[in-house]
Amino acid sequence: MTSNRPYLLRAIHEWINDNGMTPYILVEASAPGVRVPPSTIKDGRVVLSVASRAVARFEIGMETVSFLARFGGVSHSIELPVSAVLAIYAQENGQGMMFQSEDPPSSPPPEPP
Repeated sequence: MTSNRPYLLRAIHEWINDNGMTPYILVEASAPGVRVPPSTIKDGRVVLSVASRAVARFEIGMETVSFLARFGGVSHSIELPVSAVLAIYAQENGQGMMFQSEDPPSSPPPEPP
């Protein structure tokens, strides 16, 4: 089956917005394919506001989260593999969802009997 992470990200993002809160995402900055300004990275991670007032062209696809955001007055194109997103939560109260690391399985799961 495909990953449920993009579906959950979209649902939690919508839920946070519907409740008038500010959605933030926590990203593993060292994951392959993460494109963020280096100055935003702290301890190998980055926290990004994905509120509609803070970003443009926000999209959660099956493989990638992408949007435009301004840092220090300069617009940047942000691209994040969905698998690099560790959490999505409301800035005001911390409610949201954490995700486990999506390491590829070393071998296929066993077949049911």
